[in-house]
Amino acid sequence: MIRWQGLVLSVILASATDSAACGAQRPPRPATLDENTTELFNESMDLDARLWDPRVTLVHRPGYQVPAPGEGEYMVRESSWYALGLLFRDGAGDRERAVQALEAVLAQQYDKPGVRWYGTFKTTPEEPEPGEHAVRWTDYDPNWRHFIGTTFAMILIEYPNRIPAALAQRMYSAIDRAIEGEIAEKRLVPAYSNIAVMYGFLWEFAATHDKRADWQKQATDWIENVYGLFKTYGVFDEYNSPTYYGVDLYGLALWRRYGSTARMRSVGAEMEAGLWRDIASHYQPALRNVSGPYDRAYGMDMERYVSVVGVWMRTVLDAPRAPLPPIAAETDHVADVWYAPHIAMLGTAIPPDALAKMSGFDGPHLVRTQITKQREATAWIGRDAIWGGELTSGTKEAGPNTQFHPATVQWRTPSGEIGWIRLVQSPAVDVTADARGLTISATGTIRLRIHAKGVALRDIAAEAWSPPGLHVAVASDAKSVRLQTANDAIDVVYADMTRARLDIQPVVSVTPAIAPGRTGFSTGR
Repeated sequence: MIRWQGLVLSVILASATDSAACGAQRPPRPATLDENTTELFNESMDLDARLWDPRVTLVHRPGYQVPAPGEGEYMVRESSWYALGLLFRDGAGDRERAVQALEAVLAQQYDKPGVRWYGTFKTTPEEPEPGEHAVRWTDYDPNWRHFIGTTFAMILIEYPNRIPAALAQRMYSAIDRAIEGEIAEKRLVPAYSNIAVMYGFLWEFAATHDKRADWQKQATDWIENVYGLFKTYGVFDEYNSPTYYGVDLYGLALWRRYGSTARMRSVGAEMEAGLWRDIASHYQPALRNVSGPYDRAYGMDMERYVSVVGVWMRTVLDAPRAPLPPIAAETDHVADVWYAPHIAMLGTAIPPDALAKMSGFDGPHLVRTQITKQREATAWIGRDAIWGGELTSGTKEAGPNTQFHPATVQWRTPSGEIGWIRLVQSPAVDVTADARGLTISATGTIRLRIHAKGVALRDIAAEAWSPPGLHVAVASDAKSVRLQTANDAIDVVYADMTRARLDIQPVVSVTPAIAPGRTGFSTGR
């Protein structure tokens, strides 16, 4: 008994030392959250509770009755997120359930040294063991090292006294394996923004806890390289992603709150503020969307899918004004709402000027952003429509296997729903936005997709598109043009071209009264 008490005390003291070294403030409490964050946190936890399986002690995949091909029924990463939320809430039975979840997650870590996937975790317990010729992203996901590892770190910093000491030690060991595996795989670069930021925090956390001078120097160098890249143009290379910008904000908030040095906390806060200002400059409050172009995006309408940026913004905007759909198991990308506990604990640090832009439209404006020496983004934020383009100097192409959306348009249709247009396929492309529309330069064939409630083939022609609520005049040097239906959208294919010009004009002004899916919209011309 004396030995066990000594172990408990040593772990608690070590965790307290880690917490102090990482610049941690007092652990947050649910009772201190504002109304918006409380609502978001409760929605997140309610969904977790509905999908929790006490037999497996993991959360089900939302819509698990019909898993997508290759996907299992249970989610490992998201179960660790639920455990964090349970320990944060700390209600009756929460600690016991959190321990069950953490034990189940730890059992899914690849702990055989010498393989490329060492230290990462299965995405689902049904995932087969990777073989000799395993393919990254197909047979294993190396990024689970960081999504789960950083969650473990938050628990170890904030709540070491709410879990058994032996479990805490296993979590520290799991973090060490994650770092060792990442170092050995040698696949990360500082420009891979969202993972690079999380990696910097986790590496520095492990170095501080383990008192490893070699890791401390390497982690510090990594952090400075990430910061240096950001400072070049004030943005991340992985530019303007409603999902991955939210992960960047998470990683930077970890730096800001838990960094062991004043330098790390300062540059984390500086980049976090800069990122929020970039988001705010692209945001149109009446459309509840961040304008493209998007280097990585899972959707074109933040009112219809859960983006991590939308989850962050929900903490400062009430439900009718936040770019977040109603939360249900069937909502597209709903699992990202399980970031709510992390966000609630870290706090949303939006500069006042950025928050003002998110709260009310400050007038039409052009946004021009240098991303790298070769790439530049432009976006027009209008009263009734937004559009954006990315100039790549011919270095990037769009296609069905990429998340790159170099030309985008969004507007609100008379139905109250968002309509959108995006370039879904193109050879190496340059797109520039101005106050009147988009100019697309590419040698070859491009495909543009038009999605709007009520759009019909009769509305679309080679030189003019008139989906509900919008008119687009098109001038191109394409040798041929053809139309194709694509589920609930229409594709326009311009073949053998070098240039296309889209002049964009909203024809109806639709101002949202409240969020779709809640009660409706007011419409006026």
